[in-house]
Amino acid sequence: MPVPRVPRRREPLQDIAGPGRKRVLLASPRGYCAGVDRAVIAVEKALERFGAPVYVRKQIVHNIHVVTELEKQGAIFVEEVDEVPEGAHVVFSAHGVSPAVVNAASDRGLRAIDATCPLVTKVHREAVRFARDDFEILLIGHEGHEEVEGTAGEAPEHVTVVNSPDEADTIEVRDPSKVVWLSQTTLSVDETMETVRRLRARFPQLQDPPSDDICYATQNRQVAIKKVAKDADLVIVVGSANSSNSVRLVEVALEHGAKAAYRVDYADEVEQAWLEGVETVGVTSGASVPEVLVQQVLDDLAAAGYRDVEQVRTAEEDLMFSLPKELRQDAAGKRDDRALGGRSRS
Repeated sequence: MPVPRVPRRREPLQDIAGPGRKRVLLASPRGYCAGVDRAVIAVEKALERFGAPVYVRKQIVHNIHVVTELEKQGAIFVEEVDEVPEGAHVVFSAHGVSPAVVNAASDRGLRAIDATCPLVTKVHREAVRFARDDFEILLIGHEGHEEVEGTAGEAPEHVTVVNSPDEADTIEVRDPSKVVWLSQTTLSVDETMETVRRLRARFPQLQDPPSDDICYATQNRQVAIKKVAKDADLVIVVGSANSSNSVRLVEVALEHGAKAAYRVDYADEVEQAWLEGVETVGVTSGASVPEVLVQQVLDDLAAAGYRDVEQVRTAEEDLMFSLPKELRQDAAGKRDDRALGGRSRS
């Protein structure tokens, strides 16, 4: 993706923190995960190969900047596949879709490109497997989120969404001996485990998923911000309001010692008042945020006197995913099996 021009504030941030060491604790890992990188490149490759317009159902990833930049390149974002002209190319977002959406696209003769994150696909397969064995599936997640809708759509008669730990106290099941929990991949690890604890207190035979459903990137970013938060007067999380993992990072920062924490899409949303009396600023970004947006925040903080940037690294990320199968043939008919990983690691 080309480096976009990022909006600038009319007046720069001022150095108002007073005497003392002003520093930034920069969390790492942060930003793009492998699944987001794969999805964004899928749209770019589709535009390159098939030409504009290429349609995308929902936001390809939950970041307003990424969506805006792809629109400039010729992507058209729609809510449902019935808005796509018959026979056109449509990309399914990283959050996944239900079989009903796949069928609706097929019925319209759409040429679908599935950019679902492979880690989300894993949860879909778990839902299908447990439904086939007649388990009741308690899906921990946020009702209405695209990922939850897609997973629940794999086995709607077997899935009950559990939105919070408190909701776990009221859920009823048909057969307590045949119940399993799955989860949205972008949740708070701590809150999810509290929900599971409460569910298991009521249903002792509750089964676990075969492996963690919360993705590696979500977990890694939460671990990093926990380490940063305990030493931070202020934490700034770069990410969009509809990005579940970005919103969770703000919550995790506050729960683990940050005196204040805010989410911004762009650097020009950082308010001067947030810096009053602040010596240490923690900075991180959600898993769908390009690094250019983080760098702009760092540049503005440097102008306000926060020039000492210390990396706080808690993990290395090397997971990579290949392109969606629909894009693995290049223009000459050769297979393109390149592996893709996050592009915002420091």
